[in-house]
Amino acid sequence: MSLKAILFDFNGVIINDESIHEELINELLLAENLRPKKGEFWQICLGRSDRACIAELFALRGRFLTEEALSSLIARKAIAYQERLSTLNKLPIFMGVEDLIYKLRGAQLKLAVVSGALRSEVELVLNRANMAQYFSAIVAGDDIIASKPEPDGYLLAVERLNQQYPELNLTPRDCLAIEDTPAGIQAAQRAGIQVVGIANTYPFHMLQRQADWTVDYLRDVELDRLREFFQRCWSQPVPG
Repeated sequence: MSLKAILFDFNGVIINDESIHEELINELLLAENLRPKKGEFWQICLGRSDRACIAELFALRGRFLTEEALSSLIARKAIAYQERLSTLNKLPIFMGVEDLIYKLRGAQLKLAVVSGALRSEVELVLNRANMAQYFSAIVAGDDIIASKPEPDGYLLAVERLNQQYPELNLTPRDCLAIEDTPAGIQAAQRAGIQVVGIANTYPFHMLQRQADWTVDYLRDVELDRLREFFQRCWSQPVPG
């Protein structure tokens, strides 16, 4: 086995927009006559889809949403997100993203996004940042029901890459995920994928206890060392 694909989380890895999402979630609660609580977004929503986040926040306040009501709230937030980004002269793309993508493409690795964000949000950012052409697949929050830390999104990404590149014979063991939250790290690992934790959102020491590798910045990702690891370790047979 060898390293064949890199699967990127989106919010907190490609774009630094978690504070925007927190503001929009709080505005959504206030519009529904519900009071936001300090720190609640970071405890409940980081790494998870809007569907999971909004449903839990409302449930904690005794408001259990129908599927129609939940979909309406998600759509309202999506519109607000697009409007907010339209006011920014420059998107808050994390430093080092483009350089890492250039390095990975030079190594002929396939790239995909696995995120709880809506497809419209992911495509909006990637298109505006001129990076959409580099990603062979996108698995977004509206493609799956289960949110991270469930592994569904990562398993679907492997499936979609195999559909697009059947000659790749891709398995989770051939992939590396880049994540910034415990929920995302757990999702990738439960899918059988090795994970680099990037300390954009949580402290290095916290991610170090959970991820297979941890870096402070994307520029610290050492591709040669990772490829050597995959060639050495994943070439061994999987225990029966």
